[in-house]
Amino acid sequence: MAEYSAFSLLKNALSGNRDWKPAWRKPSPKASYDVIVIGGGGHGLSTAYYLAKEFGITNVAVLEKGYLGSGNVGRNTTAVRSNYLLPQNTRFYEHSMKMWENLSHDLNYNVMFSQRGVLNLAHTPGQLDDLARKGNAMRHLGVDAELMTPAEIGRRVPGLDMSQSARFPIYGGLMQERAGTARHDAVAWGYARGADRRGVEIIENCEVTGFLRDGDRVIGVSTSRGEIRAKKVAVAVAGSTGRVMQLAGIDRMPIESHVLQAFVSESLKPFLDTVLTFGMGHFYVGQSDKGGLVYGGDLDGYNSYAQRGSLPIVEEVMSEMLALFPSLAPVRVLRSWGGVCDMSMDGSPIITTGPLPGMYLNCGWCYGGFKATPASGFCFAHTIAKDAPHEFNAPFTLDRFSRGTVIDDKGQGPTPRMH
Repeated sequence: MAEYSAFSLLKNALSGNRDWKPAWRKPSPKASYDVIVIGGGGHGLSTAYYLAKEFGITNVAVLEKGYLGSGNVGRNTTAVRSNYLLPQNTRFYEHSMKMWENLSHDLNYNVMFSQRGVLNLAHTPGQLDDLARKGNAMRHLGVDAELMTPAEIGRRVPGLDMSQSARFPIYGGLMQERAGTARHDAVAWGYARGADRRGVEIIENCEVTGFLRDGDRVIGVSTSRGEIRAKKVAVAVAGSTGRVMQLAGIDRMPIESHVLQAFVSESLKPFLDTVLTFGMGHFYVGQSDKGGLVYGGDLDGYNSYAQRGSLPIVEEVMSEMLALFPSLAPVRVLRSWGGVCDMSMDGSPIITTGPLPGMYLNCGWCYGGFKATPASGFCFAHTIAKDAPHEFNAPFTLDRFSRGTVIDDKGQGPTPRMH
């Protein structure tokens, strides 16, 4: 497949754009592969890409039950950051950040990564102290972090209510300038194209209905398009992890599935050049290149596999946005959607071998799935190829919950919906 370049753009423009080739093939499944990756989202596609690129394993099939990118990779608010407190998470997400910075060049596909910064607001002196602690922890590990004063925040985000009479006065904030956003569907398409170019087969509309076993060992899958065998089977299905693992006879997992809603407003003139988070509730907002505000908040409190949410969360998110930006009250909401998040018991991911021989597991991403896409795929590919974790995902084992070595960045305890 030809490289995308200024020359190819000019050539196709002069020929009426008739010679563009499909970004990836539409193959029928073969009888067997070296590796099957279940899940055609960002993590599954990036895993297949790095299996081929970094480890030379090209006889790989990615099985997606719907169309490519129909899950969480296309249903998120696009934020990319590495501003975590605990070193296990900080190192992992900073590795992902560094991969994001070169991703468009690596994939030969513009993922529209924009390092516009992520600013966490503090609304009490205690919150500001807590952000200072997090910033110091980040800087100790070589990650950029800067405390901002209210005056600096007011100049950076002029639309904020900075008055002392505000319901939630702003005492300062923590800025990570290298953080930002990326175009979610471009990430899926870029990884799909990159994997396909290296021989990976992406098989859409192929739902896994069961696992093939030889004793305890997983040797393949049953699908809506027939049985497919493989030496190794990797599961990367985010919020559907519980249901897919039940097909393998594993009924208890340390995760819960919850819906996370997101919203887009009508287009506005540019007024927000960073991603902003609210300190007195769960709310985050950025402005897209098309002018719409992209924002979200807390999970719906009930377990669900539906890609839609409830009205109480809509009301909560809108009230939090207006607490920060009262002038946005007349702005219309164009659409909303829901992604099904696999919330782990400590808010940190699981990237590991097992829990059955021949099976590999990638799940528990909570709110961090999209930003982790490059590092997740790279580390999961390493784990599959080497049957051992990379140093960046070594802490994210499945048995840490039974051993009591949890990685609780928020300090919320064993309550998945709180993470």
